[in-house]
Amino acid sequence: MTDINGERRSRTAGGVLVAATVAAGLMAGTFFVFACAVMPALARSDDRVYVDVMRDVNEVIQNPVFLLAFMGALALAGLAGWQSRRTPGRWWIWAGATAYALAFLVTVGANIPLNDALARPGDPAALRERFEDPWVAWNVVRAALSTLATACLATGLATRNRPTRPAPTAPRPPYGLPLDPAPDVALTTPANTRPAGRRSPGTTDR
Repeated sequence: MTDINGERRSRTAGGVLVAATVAAGLMAGTFFVFACAVMPALARSDDRVYVDVMRDVNEVIQNPVFLLAFMGALALAGLAGWQSRRTPGRWWIWAGATAYALAFLVTVGANIPLNDALARPGDPAALRERFEDPWVAWNVVRAALSTLATACLATGLATRNRPTRPAPTAPRPPYGLPLDPAPDVALTTPANTRPAGRRSPGTTDR
């Protein structure tokens, strides 16, 4: 029963780690697309279009699918790190959880306040000037951290599933032989001892 429960816990921990890796990868991909496509494309727009589109993006992205991946990656990575405290690859998993936690803090502490400031009424040119460069820079930071988190979690997953080699054992002797046979004892005949029934040449019985 103990072996069954241990195997079940191991499978559950493996599933949590897989889910954490996938969620972190989704977030890394999202931030990467913003850095490589969305923001460079918006940079070509005028101030009014830039502000209106970013406001729409910030409103639409607050949906259950995005929030599930965004919040779920943090919770799953932390849980995976706790479950892996006695398994191989635990340091990779903890590194991944830490990297994603930093990406989460960057989003909450930098990108979201900038989004809130952009949503306030004001001149589009002034709003864009205060928003664009800081938001793009912090998005690059969280994209790099999320990518690092995904790589570390994936490495921890691969290390965790790697089969362990059994410890080498000493070769066993052939069946019936002792493990430590006593050293051979040479049978010697003393120099003054003659085998029974033999005489020296030239001697007679008296």
